[in-house]
Amino acid sequence: MTDPLKIGISACFFHADAERPIFKGKTLQYIEQSMAHWVASGGDTLPVMVPSPLGDTSRGTVGFDDYARWLDGLVLMGGSDMWPGHYGEAPLQPQWAGDRVRDEYETALARAFVAQGKPVFGVCRGLQVLNVAFGGSLLQDIATLKPRALPHRKADLYDRNFHAVELVPGSRLAQLYPGVSRATVNSVHHQGIARLADQFVVEALCPDDEMIEAVRWTGPGYVAAVQWHPEFHRSGDGVIDDAPMLRDFLQAARAARRR
Repeated sequence: MTDPLKIGISACFFHADAERPIFKGKTLQYIEQSMAHWVASGGDTLPVMVPSPLGDTSRGTVGFDDYARWLDGLVLMGGSDMWPGHYGEAPLQPQWAGDRVRDEYETALARAFVAQGKPVFGVCRGLQVLNVAFGGSLLQDIATLKPRALPHRKADLYDRNFHAVELVPGSRLAQLYPGVSRATVNSVHHQGIARLADQFVVEALCPDDEMIEAVRWTGPGYVAAVQWHPEFHRSGDGVIDDAPMLRDFLQAARAARRR
């Protein structure tokens, strides 16, 4: 491997918990194995977890801009809900209060990469973070606020819950899949886009309820996201081949490196 791309992956958080039997009272930051392996599957690529430089144990001077300068691209991975206060709402239920600390970390991280002209790709929660960071809002719970929608999350099935998506003709995503208008994806989310952020366009929808499934920023640079989890897809499930999306993102990272 010669001069591989270095692709940052945002961290998930286990916040300090005095009742936890191990790492008692400590904050943990981690990524899922499947995400690291999916990013690496693009070839000649090193996935790198980006730890938050903030927190009560912070002692260094490394910041978000330092990571954005060193790395070639960023993937915002899935996980917890967003805090509704970021888009001007109060939580409708206590369990939908989200992770405000992670929200602020990922928003700052994404903005640093965009400012450096480095590509950003969001997965599930990552799509929601980008939409809110650019001024959009979310449905705090699809089943409550859009009761006629499909069940986009089934706890017993988790990543084995599937539905169709339709690619928007003429979109960049559709161009990556010539001849394909409809595909199958997994669905592991109970929140989704309510108001699409300015300068974003929809690239895929769920045909059964018109939930937004993929978006792209029209501003200068590469910012795109999908609501499904490409890292969870398995061959033989009849799902969309996520390799073209990954290649497109990595090509943007290589182009940004050359500038």
